[in-house]
Amino acid sequence: MSPSEKLRELGLALPSVSTPAGAYIPARRSGNLVFTAGQVPFVDGKLPKTGKIGGDVSAEDGYDLARTCALNALAAVDALVGLDSVTGIVKVVGFVASSPEFGGQPKVINGASDLLGEVFGEAGAHARSAVGVAELPMNSPVEVELIVEVG
Repeated sequence: MSPSEKLRELGLALPSVSTPAGAYIPARRSGNLVFTAGQVPFVDGKLPKTGKIGGDVSAEDGYDLARTCALNALAAVDALVGLDSVTGIVKVVGFVASSPEFGGQPKVINGASDLLGEVFGEAGAHARSAVGVAELPMNSPVEVELIVEVG
């Protein structure tokens, strides 16, 4: 089953690619790799939640927001090369705006990793970094970027 078909089976649709907020592009291809810009969890152009994980935002909500970030990153890949050209997910980098005492960043970024596994199966297995940070753009709780391999 193709990634596009798997998304439909999961009841998911790729959103429109957000307009960059700065001097960058949503995704760039270099050889057989596509690098996405960091994606925040925009839904219809707005952040559904803002604040820090472990403070204003629960870890469970952060997990869902990380899923949304990954879906937004896949939309950027799709707009550049087509989702079905992806042969594997190479790396996920996740940033979690965290309250000082919060240490569950990997569980939050599992939202992105789990979505990629659901969509790509074994080809969705990837290397990953999950980093706690003090602030993210627009007070977003989570940001995710992808490196994917294309055929």
